[in-house]
Order: sequence, then C-alpha cells, then structure tokens
Amino acid sequence: MSRFGNLLSRSPKPIFAKSHYIYTEDIKSTPFMKKTVGSGLSMKPDIYYVVASVELGNTTTKCILTATNLTTCRTYLLDKTVRMTRDIRPPKKGEKVFGETVWEVELTKESVSEMVRDTILESLEKAHVDIENDLDFVVRSTGVTAGFAAPEEVGDLIIALAKGCLEAGIPPRKMSPAMSKENFPQRLQEFTLLDQVMFDGAVVSVLPPTGRVVVANEMEGELVTAGIKVASMWTKVDYRNPCVSMDFGTTLAGRITNNEKPYARTIGNFCGLAGAISDSIIRGTEKVDKRGGAALDLYKKGIIKGADWKEAKKFAEQAHEFVDIGKVPEGRERFGTVPVDPKAAYDAGTTLIGCDVGENGDQIPELVKLGHEIFESSGIHTLFATLDHISALVVKRLIEEAFNECVIEEGSMLGVTGRAGITGKKPELILEYSQKYFNDTLFVSDALAMGAAMMARCMNSLGTPKNPVGGCQGGKCILGPRRKLQHKE
Repeated sequence: MSRFGNLLSRSPKPIFAKSHYIYTEDIKSTPFMKKTVGSGLSMKPDIYYVVASVELGNTTTKCILTATNLTTCRTYLLDKTVRMTRDIRPPKKGEKVFGETVWEVELTKESVSEMVRDTILESLEKAHVDIENDLDFVVRSTGVTAGFAAPEEVGDLIIALAKGCLEAGIPPRKMSPAMSKENFPQRLQEFTLLDQVMFDGAVVSVLPPTGRVVVANEMEGELVTAGIKVASMWTKVDYRNPCVSMDFGTTLAGRITNNEKPYARTIGNFCGLAGAISDSIIRGTEKVDKRGGAALDLYKKGIIKGADWKEAKKFAEQAHEFVDIGKVPEGRERFGTVPVDPKAAYDAGTTLIGCDVGENGDQIPELVKLGHEIFESSGIHTLFATLDHISALVVKRLIEEAFNECVIEEGSMLGVTGRAGITGKKPELILEYSQKYFNDTLFVSDALAMGAAMMARCMNSLGTPKNPVGGCQGGKCILGPRRKLQHKE
C-alpha cells in the first residue's frame, strides 16, 4: 500500500497484543489429547520453554517470567514483578559508582546486584518456579544508558546484572547458549534445531548493525523488535520484516528493518528520550518524587476522564517546542542523554533518529514548569490527556523524519510498546498519525520480556518452522535458506 494509503479501508480501532497469563501448574500438567492451533487433535503433551527476562530500566526494574508453547509458538506470562529503580540503595563507602540513571540515581555493582537478586527471587517465589527444574534460560537487559561515557560501558552494567542473577542462584549454564543437543533437558531435545543451524547473531531473522556499537541501548531495540513479533502471534497481524518498532520507556529504543532475505538488516535505530518527557511534566505537579518520580506514580484507570482534549493538544504542542527530533548529527556523542556513535552507524548503513529535550535534556526544567502551569490551570485529567498527545506527536515526528530519510520500506508494519506509548488514549491518537504510513500498527505490552523469550530461543535454535516468527510478511520459515547460507560459510 502506498505511503498515504486508502484510509477508508482501515479500522479506526488500534490493534492490541495483550499479555496472556498461565499458571506454572498448568504447564506442568498438560493433557495428552488436545486441540492445537491448525493441527487438530494431538496425543503429545505441550512442551513449554520458560525464560526469565531481567530488566534494569531508568524507572523500573523487572523480572518477567514467560513460558512459550513450542508447538503453537505462543508466549504466556507466568509472573511480572516490578520495582522502582529509584529504590536502589545509595552507594556504600568503598563502592565504585560506574554510572547513573537518566534521573541521576547512582549505580554500583553491589547495589545493582542486590536489587536484581531480590527482584528475581520475589518473582520466582510468586510464580512457584524452581530454578533447577522449571527455569530454562535467563536474558539480561538494560535501558539505563544515560550516565555512561560511551556505548561500550554498558557492559559494566550487564556484568552487574549477571552478578545479581548468580546471587539469586541462577547457574551460568542457564545464561549462555547450549553447545549441542545433549546440553538440553530431555524434554527440549526434539525441539532444538541446533544440529541444523547455529546461532549466528541474527534474532528473529534480523541482523544487528555491523561494526562498533552505534547506540548504547541497542540490545533493548533488538529485544522489543523481537518481542513485538512474538506478541503478534496473538493477533491477525503478520508483523514480520519489513517492520518498525518503537519502545517508549523512559528512554526511546527501536529499530527499522528492511526486507532482505534470509536476514533483514537494521537500517534504522531510534534513540533518546521518550517517557522521560512525560515524567518531567508530571513533576511539575509536585506530587511525585523529585528523584525518580514518574507519570506512572499518578496514573490510574479513568485519569483522563473529563479531560479537555482541545486544550490538551495545545499544551502538547507547547511542550514540543522544546522537543528536538531528527537524524542524529555525525558529531554528537550523546543524543537525548544516550551515548551514540553516529559515524559508526552511518558507516554501517544505519540511520540514527533521535528524540531530545533541548540538547541532552537541558530543557527538561522548562517542561517541569509547563507541567506546573497545566496542573494549576486545568487539573490532573487534562494534564494526563496532554501526555497522551505528547507521545502521539513524538511518534508522528519520528515517522515523518524516518520517511524523509527514506529508511522505511513500503509495506512496513509499525509496532509500539512501552508505558509512554500504550497507556491512556495514546494508541488511538498514534493511530491517527500512523495509519496513512503503515499497513497496520500493533500495540504491545511487555514486548521486551517477550523479546527476551525469543532471543533465548534464537540462541538455542528452538525454532517453530510450522509457526514461524522470523522471515518476511506472508513468507515461509527461513530454516532452509539459513542452512544453505551457513553451509556456504
């Protein structure tokens, strides 16, 4: 469909891929005769692959347990345990601070490890998941990149996350890919394709940018792209390559992929600030913590009821006077406080598109002032409506910039995730801007955790050829082309 498409052929309602929960007891006691998707009756029990996604973000720290049915390729949630990152304890005497969050919460290896350990243990206990017998793999990720001097230094934080996992009792073998079929538990051996294809760095048939790290939260973009693909299995949307993903956490992450086969290339990366824009405005109410206070502290169902939406849109346009969205200039070392390497990106054929407030957040105080004015003059309902319009306008401007840079291929799908992209009326407002550019726009909760489950499967060659997640829209599984490609190498 053309860029401007036929609007009359589209549904005005956003498409959501919501998380589906399952109990640990259910995945352990599956009936031997059941109906499977597209397969009729089966005498084999369902086999589930259980993964823990350990995420340290600027606002929240999470452990999300997922279970993937290796027949249907559908991924379920077992538990979601969330803590506020601002509650990480202050550094103790003698501890080395190696970075900080976007809200200047200082981090040490010891304090991060303790937070991660406690979050994991709480989640495992709530879900009744035994580390040795039930848990198959752990994937660690972070969106905390603002306080680092260079993209490479995020490695120190990943090490701290690993230390927290070890302290929680996670064995190292459950954090690294298996080397052969024999390394898998007996129940998983028939599902791995490790004897046919190896993990070569491509996650859900998308290669990362080649060469040096181009943006500090690159892994986050990789995971959310994979997660939106996994979540789309619950919908009728074929969210495969070419596609565009946007993650509206505190910081902005996401990717633009092309339509190459068997592996698509990452031809665009998003970076900078996202939910931090809304958080800054909400601090103007003086009803949240000045050190790490977030919009989600005040958000509740019905908060936008009774809002003046016309006024909210005007306020959002005022806020955007301080928001800079565009292609990251080659000379910048940070954009939206996030460390970037534009030269390496452009040498690799990847376009960086960023979102900032002023330059590296130096205009955030102006947003705080604006938030105070909105709250005083129009109240909390219109203030939250303003946040919805702000996020929608960010998406609009990112889309327009990407099309102006000619990095979105025709026929692409858009996927949006993250608290500042899917709550309130944001999906409806975003759809108003996106529907003329994309065949479909999909809104996903918990995409990063779903992506962690998918990455674990890719690293261990646990594919589902009958229900492929990778490849191109309308296409078949790429197992055959992968085997040919790797044989040539």
